[in-house]
Amino acid sequence: MDTARWYRAFSEREARGESPTYERLALAVAGDPGLIALLDGLPEPKRQPNLLFGAVRHLGGPVDDPAAFRRWTADHWAEVAATVRARRTQTNEAARCAVLLPLLARLPQPLALLEVGASAGLCLYPDAYRYRYVRPGAADHLVGPDASPVRLTCSVTGDVPLPDRVPEVVWRAGLDLNPLDVTDPDDLGWLTALVWPEQHGRRDRLTAAARVARADPPLLRRGDLLADLPALAAAAPPEATLVVFHSAVLAYVPPVARTGFTRTVAGLPGHWIANEAAGVLPPADGTPAPPPADVTRFLLSLDGRPVAWAGPHGQSLHGLTG
Repeated sequence: MDTARWYRAFSEREARGESPTYERLALAVAGDPGLIALLDGLPEPKRQPNLLFGAVRHLGGPVDDPAAFRRWTADHWAEVAATVRARRTQTNEAARCAVLLPLLARLPQPLALLEVGASAGLCLYPDAYRYRYVRPGAADHLVGPDASPVRLTCSVTGDVPLPDRVPEVVWRAGLDLNPLDVTDPDDLGWLTALVWPEQHGRRDRLTAAARVARADPPLLRRGDLLADLPALAAAAPPEATLVVFHSAVLAYVPPVARTGFTRTVAGLPGHWIANEAAGVLPPADGTPAPPPADVTRFLLSLDGRPVAWAGPHGQSLHGLTG
């Protein structure tokens, strides 16, 4: 897909109905030959809309007016291009813990959590957040510390056993090509810039989850998911159940590396939880029935077996029978 078509598709398929600001900006970029030429000078993975818009916001550029955005971006292209080359789209959505929690709580306790593609590690604290699960026709199911500053709500349908308590986590570690440090104002500013302008709830949740992480920083290691995962997994305490997990990560990994990762993680002790877009990883037990109504679902699996469809930001969970 050429760059102009990429931005037009982003405007129509991803931003529309979610972010009027980004819908307008993406169309403006698609119709600006000068900006398209600048973007085409970057490696293809660095041309993505979220990365460009996040970089401009991180540098203090305007996003509310498309004409001002186009002028500012062209005038400051050296800074924008340097930021785009140095950074990645690492949206660290703590709300995904709401779909991970039912699986984590049913594994043998205590747990040693190892997240692949951890970003700043905000999904390594499922025991520190407060959850509200909403089922049609049933009372809300509440679990987690009531005093937690992070409050997560997840709608539930289908066969999903909900836990009565959060898991006991005794070790938490993350692996990332470019781990972020929430104690670093620049890294936290980058995470904030990646939240779309209208998503005020996500921004507040990011701020609250960062406070949790700063109080008890996780072990974050820079490394590759194939070469460096076994060594980090070996550092987990042997008395705990190792859980390797990832969410919205493998779509950015070449298919050959995904196959190698599957072999690597399957050879580790403990358990493996994957929460990825449908089709990114072929489930070991075959493809489940399509999700109801909403096609923008992730497939949640445990040790290669599909267990549920999940909202991409942890907002919903639909259990699979059988």
